[in-house]
Amino acid sequence: MKTISTFLLLGLLFSCATKEAPTEDSFEYEEKQTPVELGEKLFNGKGNCYSCHNPEQKIIGPSLLEIGKIYKDKNGNIVEFLKEKADPIVDPAQYPAMKVNFAITKRMSDEELKALEAYIYSFSK
Repeated sequence: MKTISTFLLLGLLFSCATKEAPTEDSFEYEEKQTPVELGEKLFNGKGNCYSCHNPEQKIIGPSLLEIGKIYKDKNGNIVEFLKEKADPIVDPAQYPAMKVNFAITKRMSDEELKALEAYIYSFSK
């Protein structure tokens, strides 16, 4: 019993000894992002969308302005398309090129996909 008590006391001492009291500037606050801000970050980052799409003009794929307008006009679902659960409605001829990117978008959370959608729609006002 004495041995168990000793180990518990040592464990408690070491766990307390390694923790520092937090200081005001040791906290890192994650800035709350709007869906559009998160969407822009994903578009230009891990989504790699920027390599084929431009906000206002066609590069390889259609512009975000065009995508947003067509999806609104046709009541399409961008999130379902990015999950590869809906047919392309903007430029079906470009679909084979887009299929490669589904490996990226299918790993995104619903929150991330909705943020990408919000970013796209932000250009079609």
